[in-house]
Amino acid sequence: MNEDREVLKLVGARIRALRKERGYSQESLGEKGGFHFSYIGQIERGEKNVSLVNLAKIAESLDVNLIQFFAYIEEEFEVTEDEKQIKEIVQLLRDSSPDNIRVAKNVIKGILM
Repeated sequence: MNEDREVLKLVGARIRALRKERGYSQESLGEKGGFHFSYIGQIERGEKNVSLVNLAKIAESLDVNLIQFFAYIEEEFEVTEDEKQIKEIVQLLRDSSPDNIRVAKNVIKGILM
């Protein structure tokens, strides 16, 4: 049970840090995500076991990827070589024109299908 609380506290602290980085109050984040500010406070303090759906709404409100809630500041995460390659491909696609993205999609489909 202590481990459960620790996870809630770590995720809550991460949400608080991301919220503050963006200059949001608990109230403004709550409004953006459709939550009461007191609910945001309970999550940040690790008092609420927030659902995955609500975490996704909070992530969207903060304009972050859901996985960022689990990237605890004091821990190092091992990234596989495949994940590095995928990230590089995604970045190349983000920097491409819509026409090049469509071509890349067709090439990838051709290779994988």
